[in-house]
Amino acid sequence: MATTDHPAAAPAYHWRSPWLGERRSVELNVGRLEYFDRGAGPVLVFAHGWLANANLWRKVVDRLADRFRCIALDLPLGSHRVAVRADADLSPTGCGELIAEAIAVLDLGAVTLIGNDSGGAYSQIATAAHPQRIARLVLNSCETPYDTFPPPPFDGLPALARDPEALGRVLAALRDREIRSTPAAYGHLIKHAIDDLVSDSYALPCSSDPDILRDTSKVMAAAASDPVHDAGQRLISTFDRPVLFVWGVEDQVFPLAHAQRYAGELAKGQLTAISDAFSFTPEDQPLRLARALAQFCTGS
Repeated sequence: MATTDHPAAAPAYHWRSPWLGERRSVELNVGRLEYFDRGAGPVLVFAHGWLANANLWRKVVDRLADRFRCIALDLPLGSHRVAVRADADLSPTGCGELIAEAIAVLDLGAVTLIGNDSGGAYSQIATAAHPQRIARLVLNSCETPYDTFPPPPFDGLPALARDPEALGRVLAALRDREIRSTPAAYGHLIKHAIDDLVSDSYALPCSSDPDILRDTSKVMAAAASDPVHDAGQRLISTFDRPVLFVWGVEDQVFPLAHAQRYAGELAKGQLTAISDAFSFTPEDQPLRLARALAQFCTGS
């Protein structure tokens, strides 16, 4: 059951943009999940990746909420406000199930599911397991069946995350905003500078809340390529609904050639390339991304 959340005073890094709409929460098998709800019309569900949160979609939602109902999930991937249960399954399969369960419990019908970065990996897993819940799938600069999960330069994180204290020491470096712009952090993901308030909301929760760090450690330690590859192959073999790939031409992490290959192997795959953007396209080019989504969902 969904509820509306009215939190007390919170740390500044808990900020979420008002462009996302109303903050709400829903009880799932993993515990409480926060999400944001704005607009009316066909339903778009947005899934971010590691060390990001619903803020990633703020500028896209603001451009689409006049035509669509936009549900931006605040997934337990390292920059969330509310920790899930200590026994929550945060494996790739578990994260995919979390997304699918949220769609079901919120009674959203068949939605357009939009995933960026590792949120795209989990969205493929959700779609392959529960195709009846997904009318359309949008993959935005994320893992494909031809990438490792996680890809370089982040492929060392699963081993590091097996020791939460060691992971915490590494992620504490993100308190320094200059370090965030390096390739080992967000430098290969975000091309253009973002507001400090947004950047803080991505970078600080892990080093400020031990329960958030626990969730992050579980997510990263469980990351593996096989579940993503298996989901991709199932989609290629059986998914007959439209799939849009929106990819930055300059993406530093996820090769455009992989998206082109994947789109060509799906029954109804198509690709839109976006210039002047790295992997976090919703940050670098929100207007172009919003236009691509609107055209894909309406055919106009």
